[in-house]
Amino acid sequence: MSDAVIFAVIFVGFFVLRLIAATVVFFFILPEGDRCPNCDAVTLRVKSRGWNLVMPWFRTSWCYECGWHGLLRHGHLTPTAPVTVASKQGTRKS
Repeated sequence: MSDAVIFAVIFVGFFVLRLIAATVVFFFILPEGDRCPNCDAVTLRVKSRGWNLVMPWFRTSWCYECGWHGLLRHGHLTPTAPVTVASKQGTRKS
């Protein structure tokens, strides 16, 4: 084999290995769940046709407190307190 072909194969191989390693590190750096990485508030899920089609194992999120938007890993959601509806009881005059 030519030296140029060997160099090209090794160069492309290192490029692909670097891409795979960066993807794995990026996956484990992303927080799991629904908390904002900046302010630790609960984020809202945003439907993004592009990101959800390309990478369905991530959750597109937006933080309404600090404005952060990005990707999170799927995980446990923060439990919410049950909403109680206060009934309006007025006094009836007979």
